[in-house]
Amino acid sequence: MYQPPPVPFFNKTLPENSTTLLILALFAINIFHSVVGIVWELPLTLVFSDRVSLIFAANLPWLYILGAKNQPLRLLTGYSYEHLNILHRRLGEWLCFVAILHTVSMFIVWYTFFLPDGRSLRWFLTESTVYLGLITLFCYQILYATSLASFRKWWYELFLGLHVGLQAGALGFLYYHHRGSKPYVRVTLAIFLLDRLIFRLLVKSREFKADLKVMPDGDTVLLSANWPVAPKRSRFWNTLFSQSMHQGWAPAEHVFLTIPSLARKHVFQAHPFTIASAAPGSDQQHAWFDLIIRALDGFTRDLLIYAETHNSVNVRLDGPYGSSHAFDMLRSNDVAVAVVGGSGIAVAYPMLWALLQPAPSSRSSSGNSDPEAATSTQPARRVALIWIVHQADHRAWLGQERLDELASLGMHIVTPPPTRTAGRPDVAALVRGTVEELAASGNNAGCCRVGVMCSGPDSMNRTARNCCAEMVSEGKKVEVAVEKFGW
Repeated sequence: MYQPPPVPFFNKTLPENSTTLLILALFAINIFHSVVGIVWELPLTLVFSDRVSLIFAANLPWLYILGAKNQPLRLLTGYSYEHLNILHRRLGEWLCFVAILHTVSMFIVWYTFFLPDGRSLRWFLTESTVYLGLITLFCYQILYATSLASFRKWWYELFLGLHVGLQAGALGFLYYHHRGSKPYVRVTLAIFLLDRLIFRLLVKSREFKADLKVMPDGDTVLLSANWPVAPKRSRFWNTLFSQSMHQGWAPAEHVFLTIPSLARKHVFQAHPFTIASAAPGSDQQHAWFDLIIRALDGFTRDLLIYAETHNSVNVRLDGPYGSSHAFDMLRSNDVAVAVVGGSGIAVAYPMLWALLQPAPSSRSSSGNSDPEAATSTQPARRVALIWIVHQADHRAWLGQERLDELASLGMHIVTPPPTRTAGRPDVAALVRGTVEELAASGNNAGCCRVGVMCSGPDSMNRTARNCCAEMVSEGKKVEVAVEKFGW
């Protein structure tokens, strides 16, 4: 459960130790198959070069499966693509390294075998197999460089375009580089087209008219829409492929938003946002949909400027996507605590609302269909929200009315002073104090089970996670989940 601090000098954020062990196991399998049975003699360099090239090609389908939005592995793991995306990124980095190993060893082969026979470097580089391989290497190395967190932060839209264009080009050059790669490229291309074209554009994508509102802070847009909920499809279909937005969504799921009318460059761009409104219940016939969008640069800044002069816009929603892991974890414990920073409230609110609703059996057993009577039946679970904001008017993203409504349902709310005026709060003390207070208020204080969900900046998530790890080491029954996009 423990998450170590970032790597010094590089400021590289590390995941929790369990994920690190999983990644190391993935690397160990690849290294084993790269070197097992290899005779380390210079004349046999070609054998090692061919081996690592096969390792590269055989990993390609897994790389694209782990990066697919319609994630088939969720049926086996229970995690959706954003939880598995860290494996996608680490595997991509490994493949870039493997490609360099293959290239260097091939130059050693040229130097050892072909140069003594008078075959110059120019001859070597102009061989079709070689220059196609070098172009493939160039594509994947640029793909890696533009996928770094710093590049994505500053040039996210350029990252999106290059990520699609470079990987398509790399697959094409790799296909003609060597005949041994062709089966793997065909499978990889099929995965890519199935995810991007069939499901994301045809099955999951829907168009809606949405209302726009600039929030009081002047840098945030509230995008809202509503529509009649369509009948849900079969359980098998929803389990395998998930549903479209017409059928609603589940707590903490997200969508990819496209607004073609903003500018020509935004026609093919899809940006991820967590759904900030409560998921429609099984007995609801209408969906009320909200996105809280903070304006930074590019798409979000263009949307803010557009919202200042327009009240509505046509949008395309690709989704919903997400995993129920965090919500199921909170629901299975006696105490549920959400620790969120800033716009992380968009993740927490739908979960908290669903957790505070009385069970259907409670509503039916009361013999009263009055909503007020139904909400008076409080769940046995104790629920708390710790919401840290940078400035006071950021609380308007959710609204005082919604906060009061959650409080009336029995939720314990902790809102420290804004960090702009009071500095960063002691997150560990807030988490521990809230957990101990809620655990002591129940009848089962001695064996109380606690679930903590974090959604916010990396430093806040790490502090909250490690506080939970410390409580586990003290013998407390605490689980923790971090909800954060991994791309």
